[in-house]
Amino acid sequence: MPTTRQPFASRGVALVAAAVGVVLLALSGRYGYHRDELYFVAAGKHLAWGYPDQPPLVPLLARLADLVAPGSLVALRLPSTLAAIAIVTLTAAIARELGAKREGQVIAASAAATCGLVLAMTHLLSTSTFGLLGWTLLTLLLVRILQDGATLGRWVAVGAVAGLTAQSNPLVGLLLVVLVAALAAVGPRQLLREPGLYVAGAIAVVVIAPYLFWQHTNGWPQLDVARGIANGESGSSEPRALFVPMQLLLVGPLLTPFWVVGLVRLLRMPSVRVLGATYLGLAALLLLLGGKPYYLAGLYPLLLAAGAQPVVYRIKVPACVALLGLSVPAVVFTLPVLPAAQAGIPVAVNYDVGETIGWPDLVKQVAATHRTLPEGTAIVAGNYGLAGAVDRYGPDLGLPPAHSGHMAYWLWGPPPDEADSVLAIGVDPDVLDDAFTTCREVGVLENRWGIDNDEDGTTMLACTGLTRPWVDNWPAFRRP
Repeated sequence: MPTTRQPFASRGVALVAAAVGVVLLALSGRYGYHRDELYFVAAGKHLAWGYPDQPPLVPLLARLADLVAPGSLVALRLPSTLAAIAIVTLTAAIARELGAKREGQVIAASAAATCGLVLAMTHLLSTSTFGLLGWTLLTLLLVRILQDGATLGRWVAVGAVAGLTAQSNPLVGLLLVVLVAALAAVGPRQLLREPGLYVAGAIAVVVIAPYLFWQHTNGWPQLDVARGIANGESGSSEPRALFVPMQLLLVGPLLTPFWVVGLVRLLRMPSVRVLGATYLGLAALLLLLGGKPYYLAGLYPLLLAAGAQPVVYRIKVPACVALLGLSVPAVVFTLPVLPAAQAGIPVAVNYDVGETIGWPDLVKQVAATHRTLPEGTAIVAGNYGLAGAVDRYGPDLGLPPAHSGHMAYWLWGPPPDEADSVLAIGVDPDVLDDAFTTCREVGVLENRWGIDNDEDGTTMLACTGLTRPWVDNWPAFRRP
């Protein structure tokens, strides 16, 4: 039988969602681009059905934002702000589906609005942003199927949302695999016999097929990226031992009662037990595979929604409001609230904050060094963040386009054949020694705010005497 639902707390939820939108919009232009955003802007100028480390949706959004408002960080992050508003609203909708009254729905929305993961992911334009949005919408659809029955229309919606989410972040495929395994383990197993389930799967595959074809024709570079993450090579990777403790930190310690109670509640509800089992199964699988702790982010709106009303019953609305209010100061670690010069502590807690500070100043240092080198000197950067920064800020300083062997930049090709001299920034010296007859240090990048990020202390080398044509040298510069 269809579940009896409480009226939707439209006014209260709208106020919470609007508050989140206003805060994110107001802060979206502070500090600067994240290294990934610089890469997305560059990738948007080389539109393709896929890239070594991501599907095409986010670069496409970056391209559209740059067409509408060139160089605007606010415009670039506007889709993420809208995603935050949607996630907060969807969390309240899930709470309603699970029986929450108006106050429980507003508390659920407020928990999502103060959740560190939600704020961090929706402040920046990233693949995780739309993965979070897609997972939240998927779990809402699944709750409806589990509680009210499966219809073909609902399965079609699941397939379409899963496919579109995968065009931003393919990790949703892992979620669906674990979900099917959980259905087989804890039920309701009759859903495995539903034709609509396989219709949903077929739709998702059709939507993501162009990206899969691109990966296939390019040798599945995404698998190399995944192996690197599992080995801890990403800046935001964490040791396996910290995977579980990081869940408490990433969501917010004071929000722990909401999502833990939500998880327990899901596991005790026969109709939606499979979703609680899916969370546990996915957590175990990610721990085994060496996934990043935040890969579970997409399931926390569901858990917060499930726990909101029970927590309200136990500790009452004023205590819930107090917990949520005490969580608000955590925005210092997720959003650019403090002046950049005072961001040292947030950077120590949140790696991504440091990767948004200092890019224009860095490129000015590159330009000053480049002007001392022979005319026609090319620029080769060791990673896509450096290359993206040079491409974003360099033209106004007279710099040529950057080249890099990192991710998709390698596919976009080496410097021109006539470039016998390069300014190499953060490139492996062994690779340079093989490609050139002479290399000398010409500078070290410094962050004038003293922020400890990936580029502070990066060495610049001037290399001359190309040992062989670039087409022969370029394979050695490639790095996942």
